[in-house]
Amino acid sequence: MSSSTPDIHWVVFDYGEVISRRTSALPDLAATVGADASVFEAAYWAERDAYDRGCADLDYWRAVGARLDLPVNEDTAATLTKIDVAGWLHTDPATVALLAELDERGVRLALLSNAPIAFGRAAEREPWTSHFRSLTFSGDLGIAKPDPQIWRELVERLGTEPGHCLFLDDRAVNVAGAREAGLHAEAWVDADGIRRRLTELGLLG
Repeated sequence: MSSSTPDIHWVVFDYGEVISRRTSALPDLAATVGADASVFEAAYWAERDAYDRGCADLDYWRAVGARLDLPVNEDTAATLTKIDVAGWLHTDPATVALLAELDERGVRLALLSNAPIAFGRAAEREPWTSHFRSLTFSGDLGIAKPDPQIWRELVERLGTEPGHCLFLDDRAVNVAGAREAGLHAEAWVDADGIRRRLTELGLLG
């Protein structure tokens, strides 16, 4: 390894639209509450940050409903949560294959995802998580990317230094936040693009 090549001990993946495909559940969620799909989607994303930071399921869906002037009770919230979680569980085969290859080569993998608590518990049961040595979901911490504190929490959990981590995310703000915290970070486009970069770093042959 040359002096200009980072000494990477951990490769840290985002989840949404990196390991997963973009959710296809929004039309079903809108139909469940009888809302227009485009109007519902705007409300869904407007309240998502609080949900990713640990807001309870019922509180999140009531906040979404309030934006739509629609009441949401506990049963409806439970139904919406189930549909929502399932919508985010569809993974990208090329990325899952990349995870398996990295794991087989002994590369230490970690996950850092902005995700609600309910999703975290469901994701932990998915087969792809077996490739990871550490899973961190923002909802469990009450903080989210790109907060400076979350990078400190990450490296402490991994027992390493920021400069030994390579972070991969599809959102520029999170890539920038990781770099500001001292991590190496790359913008995710697709598995093939990252594969080339991992090969340059000596993590893949």
